[in-house]
Order: sequence, then structure tokens, then C-alpha cells
Amino acid sequence: MKEGKQLKRRVLIVDDEEDFLVLLEKVISRKCRCEVSLATSGYQALEKTDIWQPDVVLTDIKMPDLDGLELLKKISDADSTISTVVMTGYGTIEMAVQALKDGAYDFHQKPFDNEKIIGSIHRALERTHLLRENRRLQQQLAKPLLKTGFIGQSKPIVHTVELLSRLATTCATVLIRGESGTGKEVAARAIHNMSKRADREMITVNCPALPEHILESELFGYVKGAFTGAETDKDGLFLEADGSTLLLDEIGDIPVSVQTKLLRVLQEKEIQPLGQTRTIKVDVRVLASTNQNLEEKMASGEFREDLFYRLNVMPVILPTLSEIAEDIPLLAHHFLKEFSREYEREELEFSPEALQFLMRKTWKGNVRQLRNTINRATLLCREKHITPEDLMASARFDRYTQPEPVADCAFLSGDYKEAKEKTIRRFTTAYLTQALKNTEGNVSAAARQSGIDRQAFQRLMRKYKIVSEDFRK
Repeated sequence: MKEGKQLKRRVLIVDDEEDFLVLLEKVISRKCRCEVSLATSGYQALEKTDIWQPDVVLTDIKMPDLDGLELLKKISDADSTISTVVMTGYGTIEMAVQALKDGAYDFHQKPFDNEKIIGSIHRALERTHLLRENRRLQQQLAKPLLKTGFIGQSKPIVHTVELLSRLATTCATVLIRGESGTGKEVAARAIHNMSKRADREMITVNCPALPEHILESELFGYVKGAFTGAETDKDGLFLEADGSTLLLDEIGDIPVSVQTKLLRVLQEKEIQPLGQTRTIKVDVRVLASTNQNLEEKMASGEFREDLFYRLNVMPVILPTLSEIAEDIPLLAHHFLKEFSREYEREELEFSPEALQFLMRKTWKGNVRQLRNTINRATLLCREKHITPEDLMASARFDRYTQPEPVADCAFLSGDYKEAKEKTIRRFTTAYLTQALKNTEGNVSAAARQSGIDRQAFQRLMRKYKIVSEDFRK
């Protein structure tokens, strides 16, 4: 069904009495505000149904070539979403029962009251709309990889994809919550890709990665001379995302001063670049994600309550991998297919024991940890079947496992420079890991407690591939 600027809803009327057709056309087109097409025989109606694709067919039963009951069956076989209303001047109870059994939406005996037939057409049009909308959603769920990026058949995943599909058609602000590795950015991209803004690139801001003063200028922009070093005007990310979607990833780490300005953007739909007195209107859909407990941060004064309620218009909570454990084999085979193609090892398969291992293992890092494990196993496996031993060997490199303690005399032999580098790497990894554990992933607090500048702390994290979100509750 097409509406708005597209075609109106369509009704095909079928009867071998032309005067009666003309009369019905005037009544239905005016009262139902729809396009009407006419057919004087069953076979002509079938041709028009195939080409014109009506939403509702109103058909007589007694016709010379193909009667209404046969037409009903053929239409239903071709497109079950088309609602068929049957009418006849020779009606019997048996005919009515048979028509309804064959899938007719309604049955009317001539002569009939115009208001009754109009009401029936209205309801039939609404039925077709609901059936086609449901079919559209089912097609999206059946092919999640095309638009959502989610893989699985478990109820939590199906419900999540359905919710994302519904949210995509709106402009509502969405707060995506979930543990580390559950796919919060994937969910944001799914909403964007299924929205009317999909023709524009989604802009993503990694909030914890930017110091406070840089984050503010990156988001809102600045004018020349706004601060030392501002030699030219710079458009902020909100202006860059005008007409598109902006994802504020890990919004729980945004400083309170920036939260205040962000609240104004959400309320007024306008930004004020640093150093500029006038505001600029922007059309940006804001999505936000976090794995932190924002309610606790509000209670401690670290997160504004009014900003929380502005962001939490439509909440989405992503399931953990333990909640969708039945999808692990499907996910595992998908990742194996992805990486075996990348590494040109398409003969690789899982052994039955390997799949059992994956099902039994605890995945603290959720889907991301599973994906990384299979990535390494695909690369390191020497045979044609991935075994539990390959997966356990892969897990030794996992950031979710406990770091090895630094041995006092582990590297007292061999090349000096190599031994020194290994010792420094192991020490720094263990030190940063413990610091982030103590602060539950708060980089600023970890750097402060360590006596290291935040930017230097982040450089070390990047060097040793440590991610702060892995330590947040």
C-alpha cells in the first residue's frame, strides 16, 4: 500500500453489470478516498490484480467466465495480503460460509446499504495495511544481516531486531544500554541504516577518548580566535551530522560541563560554537550508548538527571551472550565463515567438541570476545578442524583473562633488549589493567591515581590494546 506523496490505497471492483460498477465507483472513491479500478469479468480482474496490485477486491459471485469464489482463491494464492469482499444478488448461507472459509474478508448480499459496504471496505483496507506491514517486518527479521548486523534466532535477538526496526522509522532519541561486547554500536548503525537518514553517513563520537576541552570543541565547533591555537573556523560534529545521525558512544564519560551544552542541543535543536554568540539550528538524530549504571552516576552527581531523561526517550537494552546462548553456534559459524574467507582457509570447520566448548564457556566479553576467539583460532589452527585446544590456545591472548604476574627472573637470559621489552610490556599491561579495575574503567580517575597525564595514559592503553569499557560493570 502506498500513501502520502505516493499512490493512494487501491480498490478493484468486479461485476458484469456495468451500470452497477459505475455507481459503486463513485461511492467508494469518494467515501473511502481511494483509487478505484473496474473489471467486468473474473479473468479481467485477475489481469488487473497482477498489474495494478490492489489493496482490496470487491467482487460479485455470479459471473459468466470465472465466478467470485474461484477468483477469491486465485487472488489469495497470488497475494494473501489482498483483502477480498464478496457480494451477490443470489446469496445463501452456504455461499457466505464457503466464501469466508476460502478466505473472504466479508460477505454482502445485494441490495445492500451503501454505508455498510463503505465500512467493510474501510476495515478491509486497514487489514491489508496491517498484513503488509507485518510482512515487511518479518522480511527484515528473516534477513537481519542486510540491515541490522545482528545474527541469531533466539527470542531476545528477534525482539531486539524488531524493536530497532520500529525505532528506525521515528526520529526519537535512543539510549542503547548493555554490557561490553553486546553490540551497542551495531544497534546504533542498524537504527541509522533502516532510517530515512541512511543516505548520509552516521557520525560516531568515542566520548572517553577525548579530553574535556577537546570533546567540547569537537562536538560544537569553534570560530577563529576562540582559544589559543584556533587559527581558523572549525565545524563541529553536530554540524557535520546535520541531516544524519550522531552516536555518542559511552556517554556516561561525558564531563558535566559538556552535558549542560548537550542538553541544550537536545532541547532547542541548536548549537553554539565556541567563541560565537549566535546559535545554529541543526537537524540531527542523537543516539547514545553506555555500559555504565547512569542511575548511580546521577545519584553521585556525575550525570545530569535532566540529560538522562532527554536521552532515555526510547531505551534499548541489549542481551548478554549468556542470555542468547542458543545463538552461539550460529554466531560461531558466521565468524568462522568471515575469517576463513579472509585468511583463505575456507576448508576449516568446527569439531563437535569445539562447539561444545564454545557453548560451555563463560563469555565475559560477550559477542566481541567470541568473535576475537574465533578470529585467532582460525589463524592459528594447523588442521582442517578447529578443536577445543585451538580455542583454548586462542583464549590465552584474550584481554578478558587474568594477566600473568610479572616474574622476577623470567627474562634473565637471552637477548637483553628483547627481554627488557617483554618485561616492560608485561608490567605495563598488568599495571594499567589493575588501575582500570580499581576505577571500573574510568580512564580519568585511573590516570589521576597513577600520577600519569590522561593523554599519556590513553597512549599506553592504545599501545598495549587495552580498552576501558572492558572494566566497566
